Amino acid sequence: MINWYFGAPRRALALIALVCVAMLAFGMYLQHVVGLEPCPMCIVQRYALILVAVFAIVGSLSARRGLRQTGAVLALVAAAGGAYTAAQQSWLQWYPPEVMSCGRDLYGMIETFPLQRALPMIFRGGGDCSQVDWTFLGLSIANWSFICFVGFALLLIGLIVRRAR
Repeated sequence: MINWYFGAPRRALALIALVCVAMLAFGMYLQHVVGLEPCPMCIVQRYALILVAVFAIVGSLSARRGLRQTGAVLALVAAAGGAYTAAQQSWLQWYPPEVMSCGRDLYGMIETFPLQRALPMIFRGGGDCSQVDWTFLGLSIANWSFICFVGFALLLIGLIVRRAR
């Protein structure tokens, strides 16, 4: 299995991109079907997933080794940023401050600010970053996000190091 992954870097990068897209789709499901409101840190993690997916797709579609390596390195940087944000959010969930809210609710933003200022704020998220709304096997979304980002980073490091030799 390891040889399959590291022996075919284009296929490995495509697999990483596919997992990112699946995670984004699940996030959309939780938001639009289940009704969970993403917090600002959740939105940052979504952007990091998008970046990992885009860079992995660029690397997987390229027949040139240099562009594939560049895509892998940029995906690694995005994965590290996502892991950092997920770790921060996990910390907030484990040790919540007495008063913490990382964003405003949608209606409060629209009522308080003009539309041209409210629209960018909407895309920042509005939930409380320290609140745990959903768990699976005892871990929150932020915990699972951290695990996935670290997994992406390790796989990408393996690809980069193997191809650098």
